[in-house]
Amino acid sequence: MIKVFIDLLGWIGAAAYLVAYTLVSTKKLAGDSPIFQGLNVLGGVLLVGNSAYYRVWPSVAVNAAWAGIAVFILGRHLLRRNRFYCFLHKYLN
Repeated sequence: MIKVFIDLLGWIGAAAYLVAYTLVSTKKLAGDSPIFQGLNVLGGVLLVGNSAYYRVWPSVAVNAAWAGIAVFILGRHLLRRNRFYCFLHKYLN
């Protein structure tokens, strides 16, 4: 039963990557958009779990790096947004 669950998580992760890539390639999303990056984090984390279960270490490394890059971009996006809100709060209050 656990194998079926792990396989399902892997397929969901792969689907998240494909959806993200399709949305950016068709210009429905920007490459630095939070939705695109969130799909990459989701896909990366799920595929890391799947690959680790099957002990496919090169895939674990690539997907961990992929998810890490997406987390970094999301963090940068949030920091920029928070700085903007802090700026507005400081000068409008």
